Amino acid sequence: MKQKEQSYAGIHQREFLDIPGAPLAYWVGEATRKAFSDETPLAELSKPRQGLATSDNGRFLRLWHEVSYNRIGFNFTSRETAKQSGKRWFPCQKGGAARRWYGNHDWLVNWENDGKELLSYAAELYGSPTRTIKNMTFYFREGITWSTISTAAFAMRYCPTGFISETKGAVCFFEDRASLFQTLALTNTKLVDYFLKILSPTLDYHEGPVGRLPVKHGLGLKPAELAQLAIEIAKSDWDSFETSWDFKTFPWASPPLLVSSMGASWKAWSERNASQVTRLAGIEGEINAIFISAYGLEGELTPEVAEDQITLTRSNREADCKRLVSYAVGCMMGRYSLDEPGLVYADAGNIGFDPTRYKTFPADSDGIVPMTDELWFEDEAALRVSEFVKTVWGSDHHEENMAWLAESLGAKNGETPDETVRRYLATSFYKDHLQTYKKRPIYWLFTSGKLGAFGALVYLHRYHEGTLSRMRSEYVVPLLSKYLDRIEMLQRDAEAATSAAARTKIQKRIDGLRKKHHELVGFEERLRHLADSRIALDLDDGVKANYGKFGDLLAEIKAITGGSEE
Repeated sequence: MKQKEQSYAGIHQREFLDIPGAPLAYWVGEATRKAFSDETPLAELSKPRQGLATSDNGRFLRLWHEVSYNRIGFNFTSRETAKQSGKRWFPCQKGGAARRWYGNHDWLVNWENDGKELLSYAAELYGSPTRTIKNMTFYFREGITWSTISTAAFAMRYCPTGFISETKGAVCFFEDRASLFQTLALTNTKLVDYFLKILSPTLDYHEGPVGRLPVKHGLGLKPAELAQLAIEIAKSDWDSFETSWDFKTFPWASPPLLVSSMGASWKAWSERNASQVTRLAGIEGEINAIFISAYGLEGELTPEVAEDQITLTRSNREADCKRLVSYAVGCMMGRYSLDEPGLVYADAGNIGFDPTRYKTFPADSDGIVPMTDELWFEDEAALRVSEFVKTVWGSDHHEENMAWLAESLGAKNGETPDETVRRYLATSFYKDHLQTYKKRPIYWLFTSGKLGAFGALVYLHRYHEGTLSRMRSEYVVPLLSKYLDRIEMLQRDAEAATSAAARTKIQKRIDGLRKKHHELVGFEERLRHLADSRIALDLDDGVKANYGKFGDLLAEIKAITGGSEE
């Protein structure tokens, strides 16, 4: 007896076969089923490819800011030219947060000498390197990339030449650029999010489901042109932050947004940021309209894109001012200069550091910047932030600008602007820095302990074997004497005080300084021991391995040395 064919909501079972993998998506309409049956799967028009698996990310992957910039190979177009360069580290697509069009350029992979070390390691583990190091013929090619695991809407990004992909950042390759940009436009529409919920309900967006997406031809140049506009906007947004290797300068501390008022400069930046969000929402809506019409899905999808769905960074006064302070610290350290765009010094061991490149705002002479809760040194961070603000925005409105900055950082009642900035630097800056740099900091906080008797930032790329000796001789030993001098002065004040209340208040201050002095004595002993050891760093080993060499002299040691590599 012939078995009766089943149906769901009036749809015959055989009609589900039009959808690759035949998922039981009884809720889809005729236009969607027709798209899967009539249009060409993406995998037939391009080459979606999984990237490599290192089998030991702690050994073979680094965040780009950890290593010496001179060791990074950018923009290579082939394995051969990359090999000839002698570089060790190369950009790696590794997925990341949901972000459309451009970005998530954070990681590097060790592909020195055409991946010799990585290939040898894979061969040792598995007998054959190609079991985990896949699709090598596609390395360094232009494409589009996405995060294979996501809880958010599907997001595709342009991948320029020069990248190697990892398993969580698959890349789709094309024979011509027109197809690349048109497909990028399609894959960032509402349609694809809708299609993928059919093809992969578990939100596992590996190259299988993505390769089965139905692609319609003959839509002209407009989608590709709009995609390129969207890339331009997203790239500008990504590069406006110091965590991009293409960062040039802080956006509202430089023309055309720079005016004499810090608040007005920030407002201009905020308005420009908001306008770019609106502009990109319009572009994405236009792209949606083209594809919704082409696929005949007007009854199921609408083209409009809410601005909260746009994956650009939003302007926020507090966050933006914290970024400004971070940039100011970068200028103090010599990472950046007000006289040149982009990275100025990010090599290793302070070798090749040129003080003449920082004329407008001089870089610190040794890459050691004290951060204490009181004014003890002329080159300490809070004073230099004030100096930076005056240099950038001028002296005429300096008090007004510092007050605005302090308010942005959360000024407390009774605090002066300088006190607010000092408190932020001493108590919160480093936590923000760890978050910005994903627990792989470039400025390391040496601290005497919980009482905060002494603290200083050291720029990783300028650290050398004599840095700790200099810290001890130029800062810690002199500070020990300063504490004793201050205690002696307060004791004289206590003797001269005319009331018991005044004497009690002064004595409390003396007791606090004595405790800090005691903490600093212990720190100096530990510092002297490590300074005599002349600890060397190998930046290729990464922050996690190097940070642990200094024990409890550094803040947040467990958070950094115990954290994951990803």
